[in-house]
Formats: sequence, structure tokens, C-alpha cells
Amino acid sequence: MTGMLAMAASCSVIDDDLSDCPPDNEQQHRLDYELRLMTNISTELQTVLTTEAEQAVAQALRTHLATIFTDQAHDVDLSFYDTQGDSARLHHDTHIMDANQTSYTLNLPVHHYMHLATANIVDNAAVALRSDDRCHPARLQQVSGDTVQSHDTGLFTARLPMTVEEGISQQFDVTLYMANCAVALVVDTVGSGISDMQVFTTGFASAFSIADSAYHYAAKAPIVKTQAVETHSGHQSFCSVNFPSKGKRTRIVIEAPDEFAAPQADNSLWELHAYARAADGTTTETVLHANTPLLPGQLKVITAKAHPDATITTTDQTVAVSVTLDWHPGGHYTPDL
Repeated sequence: MTGMLAMAASCSVIDDDLSDCPPDNEQQHRLDYELRLMTNISTELQTVLTTEAEQAVAQALRTHLATIFTDQAHDVDLSFYDTQGDSARLHHDTHIMDANQTSYTLNLPVHHYMHLATANIVDNAAVALRSDDRCHPARLQQVSGDTVQSHDTGLFTARLPMTVEEGISQQFDVTLYMANCAVALVVDTVGSGISDMQVFTTGFASAFSIADSAYHYAAKAPIVKTQAVETHSGHQSFCSVNFPSKGKRTRIVIEAPDEFAAPQADNSLWELHAYARAADGTTTETVLHANTPLLPGQLKVITAKAHPDATITTTDQTVAVSVTLDWHPGGHYTPDL
């Protein structure tokens, strides 16, 4: 899709109204936008889910995450900021893109700008674009709350310094990269007799500063409720889409000391909390502590086995497990069991 944006004069060929267009001799500048998806989803599903039964799970997860790990942008939000003073926004526009790449031709005054772009915000009820009237405070902000829902879309962002010069036509390339990621827990429940399983994840960022490409981590990491993925293969699967965990390759801003790690897993970067009811009616809490970072664009799949006492074990060497038998509701979140 190709459109014409004239931000200074509100001129667009999208609605075929050219009455406010600038003169033909005014210089125009083309911006080419492309989403670049860098992900391990295919490799992760192929190498972790290898048995015949797990292949059905892999396909179900692939379908479930098809709208997350995609290089298609539905909507784009484009802002152009002053690089001086309080970095105020000078021009702003939004469009339905519905494509992997597109070009817009802009009529911008001569100036040095910082351009920020985001994609796939409109249909994501869990994340909003906040404080975007100025450049540096502009961020993707997850909704507040002790327990939050999984992200609905794969989020993409870009940042580009732009110097618009006088008397020449210019072209700028803008590449948007993924800002969130996903976790899946696949539990073999054959012979366990468990019921009412719920899974939550925690330890992830709650916001992303677009200009600085920095993730923000709250004092109390929010709990993300996973979505159950139906598989019909003797497995129960749960998936959450969220911002990344801390890690060496992820720039972060720590807003306060961590509180999400359990005492028995001080080195964990993020966690899954699984709650299941055993045949005797008691509930067991299993916490899986991951000590490898979850990065933007990445999917992490953890396979596990459920047992009659509703405990869950895993052979994943990067994950530690702690268990509470006959668990009772309390603390900062309570599953609806």
C-alpha cells in the first residue's frame, strides 16, 4: 500500500482530496517502512517438541501465535519530534498499513527530526502508547495491575534521526523490529488425573521506551495470565505474550529492586507459576524458575510432566523447579481454582 502524507498541509491521496496539497514545486521526501521479524519460533518448535503427540502441540502453538510472530503491520503510528528543547512532537499521523512494507511521501519543513514509529497497537488491549507528545518519554506501556492479560499482538517499533534538507528530494528507510516475545508451557498430563490447571508468568518488563530502546521493570513484576491452547493430544498447553525479561542483550531500566524471584531461585530471570488440582482435591503450586533471558522476538517452550500429586517436573536444564503441596490461596494473586 502506498499513501501520500502531507503533515504540514494535511494533504493525502488516500481520500483523493488534493485541494490542500502544497505546490508541485515543493520538495517531497519518501519514507520506506518495513517490518523485520527476527524470531526463533520455527527452530524452537521443531527442536523442543519432537514426539508425535508433541507435533500436534507444535501446530496448535504455531496457529495460536500466528498473529504474534508476523511481519505484517496492521496499524502504524508515526511521530516526528524536535531534537531540541523538550523534544516536542512536530508532526503525527496514523495509518492502516496491512502489509509488510509500504512507502509514504511526506512534505516536511526543513528541520532535524527524531522519528519514532510503532506498529500493531490498535488491537492490543494489554499495551498502550503513552506520553508520545514528546520524544524521550514516549513508551509502550502495559496496562497496570497485579495480574494482567497476555499481549494481543506482536508489537514493532523503530527510531530514526532525520535531517530534512532544503531543495532536494530525500529517501529514508525505516525498519521496525519486534518489541515483545512469548512463553509456552507444554504439560504431559497422561495418567496424572489432575484438573483445573492454570498457569501464570512473571519477571518481565512492564514498559518499553521507544526512543531509547530501553525496557522498564517495576518493583513488583506484574503477573501475566497465560492463555490455554487446545491440543487434543494428552497435553495441556499454556502461552503468554509479554515484554522480555532482563538479560545482557536487552537494555533495561530498573525502577526498583526485584521482588518476583522466589527465595529458592534467587538467580532466576523469569518464572512460570502453575496451579493444578490433584484427584484428592488438594492444589499444588509448581514454580518453574528460568535462568536464561527471554529476548524480543523469541519464543521459549518448556515441556513438563504432571504427576498424580499435581506436581510438575521438567527435564529442561535451564529451569529450576520448586513445589508447594496442598497450596492455599494467598499472596499477591490468587488463581480461580
